[in-house]
Amino acid sequence: MQANWRPSATIEVLKQRGALVALIRHFFSCRGVLEVDTPVLMPTTATDVYIDSFRVQGSPLFLQTSPEFALKRLLAAGSGAIYQMGKVFRRDAPSKRHNPEFTLLEWYRPGFGLEQLMDEVEALVVEVFAEAAHLAPAGTALASVERLSYRELFQHHLGIDPHRASDADIARLSAEKIDLAAEALSRTDHLQLLLSHCIEPKLPRACFIVDYPVAQAALARIEIDATGEPVARRFELFVDGMELANGYFELQDAAEQRRRFEADIAERAARGHDAVPLDEDLLAALDHGLPECSGVALGVDRLLMAALKQPTLTSLLTF
Repeated sequence: MQANWRPSATIEVLKQRGALVALIRHFFSCRGVLEVDTPVLMPTTATDVYIDSFRVQGSPLFLQTSPEFALKRLLAAGSGAIYQMGKVFRRDAPSKRHNPEFTLLEWYRPGFGLEQLMDEVEALVVEVFAEAAHLAPAGTALASVERLSYRELFQHHLGIDPHRASDADIARLSAEKIDLAAEALSRTDHLQLLLSHCIEPKLPRACFIVDYPVAQAALARIEIDATGEPVARRFELFVDGMELANGYFELQDAAEQRRRFEADIAERAARGHDAVPLDEDLLAALDHGLPECSGVALGVDRLLMAALKQPTLTSLLTF
């Protein structure tokens, strides 16, 4: 059998990728954000029901899905503004937009609110797209990124308030709009399906979606919005209908974070997912004191795929 030894990406694309990765590092250097390097192998991992980790066979260690927990421990230790760009791993099937091993850029800004962090994410993305337009014939600049609320999108496209509608109404709408599998789905499952199937294809070229339902808060704070409704203070960035980034106004309450982790673990068990341990070191760091901050994780491969107008994620990867 002939060996398939050649790289997935062309050498020209790899040169373009190298230039854009250098630009990202320069972006943070100019802003005084410290680059750090945390372990890829650790004894804990994400508890999120929608994220599956790789566990090293015969070992208590997991390949990390994100450096988030380690970076927050650094923040609690007094690191100040920090970022990491490196490999992470998620146990999902390869696709046009996903590879089980990928490059993630994650950064945290003490003293930043969510709006300030969105300003910075927008500045970075616009800069990357501008440089990509110079590097690649297919590249096109990006002028700005719109900001849309989760509620407004559901009301405009589906005629429903995702925060106040009943579980039954959301399930009924989901069944009307989507060909659903037979298994029982949660309220969050239905909302995520409606977002991905009915709203994402109609999004503007580049936008932030902000203020998610409280059940989707994960590690974000919950605050009362202008309508008097509690919402998760988080955003996601979409470009060309593809999610690129997920940001939080970070939760500082160790007891509340423990409650959420324990709820995740119970839900994983109910769904038959792999068991994962609680990260007691992160909870201890939160108890010690996380500075008020906002943080974001951005998929570098997806960002470059969009900026360089590549058809698949594979075309950005060496192998």
